[in-house]
Parts: sequence; C-alpha cells; structure tokens
Amino acid sequence: MNRIAFVCTCEDTMEPDLAAIGRGCAGTELRGAEQLCRKQLDRFQAALAEGRPITVACTQEQPVFEQEGDEAELTFVNIREAAGWSKEGAKASPKMAALLAAAAIPMPSTPLVTLESQGVCLVLGRDDSAVAAAKRLADTLDITLLLDGSTETAPAITGFPILRGRARNATGYLGAFEVLIDGYAAAAPSSRAAHAWGPSRDGARSQCDIILDLSGRPALFPAHETREGYLRADPADALAVLEAVMKAQTLVGTFDKPRFVTFTESLCAHSRNKRVGCSRCLDVCPTGAITPGKDSVVISAEICAGCGACAAVCPTGAAQYALPPAEAVAKRIRAALTAYRDAGGTDPVLLLHAAHGDALIDAAARHGDGLPARVIPIRVNESTQLDLSVLASAVAWGAAGLRVLLPGRRAEGADGVLRVIETLNAATNGLGLAARAAAIETDDPFAMLDSLAETRALRTTWEADSGLPLGAPREVALRALRALRRLSGATVETIALPALAGFGVAQVAADGCTLCLACTMVCPTGAFRANPDRPELSFLEDACVQCGLCAATCPEKVITLEPRLNFAETASAAQVVKAEEPLACPRCNKLFGTKSSVEKVKAKLASHWMFQDPARLAVLDLCEDCRVFEATTGGIDPYAGDTRPNTKTTEDYLRDEERMKRR
Repeated sequence: MNRIAFVCTCEDTMEPDLAAIGRGCAGTELRGAEQLCRKQLDRFQAALAEGRPITVACTQEQPVFEQEGDEAELTFVNIREAAGWSKEGAKASPKMAALLAAAAIPMPSTPLVTLESQGVCLVLGRDDSAVAAAKRLADTLDITLLLDGSTETAPAITGFPILRGRARNATGYLGAFEVLIDGYAAAAPSSRAAHAWGPSRDGARSQCDIILDLSGRPALFPAHETREGYLRADPADALAVLEAVMKAQTLVGTFDKPRFVTFTESLCAHSRNKRVGCSRCLDVCPTGAITPGKDSVVISAEICAGCGACAAVCPTGAAQYALPPAEAVAKRIRAALTAYRDAGGTDPVLLLHAAHGDALIDAAARHGDGLPARVIPIRVNESTQLDLSVLASAVAWGAAGLRVLLPGRRAEGADGVLRVIETLNAATNGLGLAARAAAIETDDPFAMLDSLAETRALRTTWEADSGLPLGAPREVALRALRALRRLSGATVETIALPALAGFGVAQVAADGCTLCLACTMVCPTGAFRANPDRPELSFLEDACVQCGLCAATCPEKVITLEPRLNFAETASAAQVVKAEEPLACPRCNKLFGTKSSVEKVKAKLASHWMFQDPARLAVLDLCEDCRVFEATTGGIDPYAGDTRPNTKTTEDYLRDEERMKRR
C-alpha cells in the first residue's frame, strides 16, 4: 500500500463503512477519524511524517491540512455533501469509495499562454460617467477617451486625449486589441461650454491593451464576458462602472492563462483545395476564437475561453481539450465505476458537472435530501468539454445513466455536448438499451434532485467493460460502442446516427464514378484510398468523419454521406468501391487511365467544332506520348474544321444595338 486515505465522519454526521470502502479502494490504506481537522489533527501530522501520498476526504477544511503539509503530496475529495449528508447516506459507502478512487488519479499539467499588457486603455463612452472613469484610471493606465458625441460634455484639463467616434468593431485580446472607428474626430482647442469637434473620418484604427466599454451600445465581441481585457458596464449603473474601473486597474503586466485546447492542423478536416468540409467547431464556438484558415481552422489560444465545445464535436481529434484531456477524465470515471462496483454498489448514475454544480450539490445536502446513494458526482472543468469518447466509455464501463449538469441559462458552447448526448442516445437506442444520457439545465438544487430521481428505473443490464481509454478520442469512442454492443448481446449491425455525428459511410454511385480519384486527394483521414498499381478506389468506413470534402470535390457528384455506426467487420477494412482494367494505348500498348474516364471526356468533346472529325476524336484513345506524335505527324490539321464565325468587338455589339433601336 502506498497511498493513505483519511475518511472522517465529520463529528459522526456520516456513517462510512470502512470495510466496504476498502474493498473499492484496493491498494490504499484507509484511516478513520471523527474530527480530523481539530482534536485528531495529530493523526494527519503523523501520516505526513511517513512521506506517502495522502488523500483527505474533506474539502471544507482543506486550508488547515494544506498549511500543515505544504510540501506533501495531498489530494482532497468531498464525501460529505456528495455522499454522506444524504437521505440515503447509510448506503453511500460504495459512492465514497468511487470518489476516493477518482481523486487518486493524477491530472496532467496544462500548458499556459502568456498575455502581456502595457496598460494602454481605450475608454468608450457617451457622457460624463465615461469622463469620470477615465480620470480615475489616468493615474495607473495610459488612457484615450472616445466619446460617441451623442451627449454634450464639458471640456476639462484631463491629461489624456478626448476624441469623438463610434467603434464599428474590434478584434484581439488583452494586450493586442484593434478597434475600427467611424466618425473619428479630435476635440477643437477652442471648445467652450461643450466639446466642439474637428473634421471627422471613417475607418480609423486604434490599438490598445485594454478596452473599457461604457458606451451603452451592444458589445463588440460575442460572449464578451469571457474576452480577457474587454470590460463592459452599463453607464447608468454606477456600481458596475466602479467594478469595471477597479478591474481595469489590475490589468497591467504579464498574465498566464491555460491553453485550453491543443490543436493539430494536419488532422483538421475543414477544407482542401478551396473546398469547405467540416465546420463543426466554427458552428459551436461562442467566442469567435476559431476562424477559417487555408486547409484548417485557426484557434486563437489567447481568445479561447475554455468551454471545450470545439473538442466535444471535433470528429478527427484535431481539437482536444487539455484541462484536463478527455483521456484523464475517462480514467477518473473508470476508476470511480470500478471502485463503486468492487465496494458492492450497483447501477451507478454519473452526474458530470463543473463549478456551477458544486453549489447545487452543497445546497441539496444541507437543505434537502442530498444526492441519491447511486449518483456519483464527477467534477470536470467545463461540462461542455465532454466528448463522445468520455460518455460512451462511461456507459461501457457500467454506468446505468449519465446526467450532464448545465446552468439554467443555456451555457456558452452547450450545443456541442447536447449534440454528443444525442449521438450517444441514438447508439444506445439502436442497441436496444434505451436512452442513457441527458442534460440537466437548472440553477435550482431541488430541481436537480427531481431530475435525478427520474433515473431510478435505469439499470445496468450488461457486463461492464474493463478496457482502458487509450488512443485518440475517436478510437476510444468506437471501441467503447463496439464493446457495449458485444457485452449487451445486441446483434444489430448498423445504427442510423443524427447528422454531424462524425461516423458514417460515403456512398459512391459506382456507375457514375470515372475513377478520377479526386476524393482520395482531399480526404483528410484516408477513408478514400487509391491503389497505386491499378485503377481502383477503396473506402474505409471506420476512418470516415463525414466532413463532406469528398462530396464537395467529386466532379461527377456521385458521392453522398450517410451518418451511421457500422459494427460489421467490413467497416474496419478497406472495401473496393470501384475498379476497372486500365486502358491500353492502341498504338504502343501502354497502360493509362480508364475506359470510363476517356469515354466521358470524348462524350463532352464530341460536340466541339475541333472534334467533329472522328479521326480527331480517336486521338483521345492514345496515351499522352502517342497523342502528341499523332497530332504532329498523323496529318491532322489543327486549323481544320468548320468556318469559324467572325470575331465581334464591342463596337460591333454597340452598332447592332443602335440598329435595333432605330428599327
């Protein structure tokens, strides 16, 4: 045994069964207490001397334990409000084991992004409240005040420039904003009772580190609350203005923020050859941090607010959440479900929540019946980060139900996780297991408990899988769904999925395919493949992400997408879509092209004046070398053919038009 775990009854307000918890937390030495944070603190101090990792099943008194063991390897988990303080607290020991096991799984460190602000601040306003705010900030920041001119303001000696104009739009982030201004004008030095403005111009640009928006107009950014360095307040609300001013004063220096998303350009299926394919992340990003690029999207780590919606819907794994990664979250869930089962628990329901859920769980325990004994809360950074690999794996590992807790007001980026839930339910319904996942959107702890009560009928009717969440998210999700099919005994081979699910087949109408192989050149995942030795097109369904690049590129328009799950063995092996014998040149017998492609070209050119002579059309049956030889030595006159019409100039057309008018 390496880790020590302290399970305190919190002055006997809980009844944990240490024997049951021990069965679930094999390899961990459990030590009990009744008041570990006060009269029994010596037990904790003695454990510190052993130099082993320690888990304390208490979060309320975390500062006390951190002060005692500031250099120790400590983790903390809440088993009181999450388990013990409940109407079903006497049956919650398996859940306590699950929470302890999950907390023992280490989380990887997250890379950081550095933002630097020199304190150059642009204040946008309309009246004297903006002038007063600018004066308050002038001692600490380099201020420029931009008034919209809708209200008269009195001139004063301020020490900073006062200009007129309206911000049309803005781009950037803390330390690197750029604002486009219309009606830009400087104040006339001769202004008397009110500012008089000089000549104005549109399209002026201002660069700054901080924007304080007191204009009362619509925000300059989507999801503006999350844009670092952009502060906005209602100019009529004096308290809100004061809070924004105080916040602006702190935004000078160097700041680190997490790099919430790791992005691999080469995996992105957004576009190829100016054809647009997948745009899932662009559609769900609430902050505008994602923009189209040449062959992939571009994600600004400086703007990204960390909702994780892009990672939740990305079908290729190009965008992956990093705080923490999906694999780390899945490992915690697996550890929790395994410990719960080993401790004697059955039919677990996972409640996946972010910081918003902590207060609801706390209130439900203190003022209500608390969480049911089989509901295991799992904390993540953002509920919207959850992708299909996490949710599908949880069900395969034995979760009877999944509930994702979201704020009552639809969370930014929630569309992504709701789409993932829809996809998972389509899969479980298709396997005959009914819908297993749902979102709970509420800010009311009692409404949350009512929603959780509806999960009582859910049962785990399949043997739990034990596989590890290894590989890219797409691979993990596919493995979990296949394991769930095997363990549930379902025999269905294909399941229809909703649009944009990220799994499916690209159906090719083989009769219309000319084996031009354009689809193989744009497919970002290698689902469409060419045979280097013969004219042959094959397709690997497991690799298809339904990006649509093949359908957009196909010149014959014979490719259609069908979102589905295919459990047949053929889905994991490339299947030949169309094959032809290569065409032999009648002159030199060299193999080139295919008969269908040559016939299609001939059919298109047959009506052209240059190919009215059958001898000319027959040249297309030759290989590229013989074609040149025939054209130069075969007696073909390149100028032969019907008489060409006379060239008409602009003057000819104008002359004809004038004649028509006279008639």
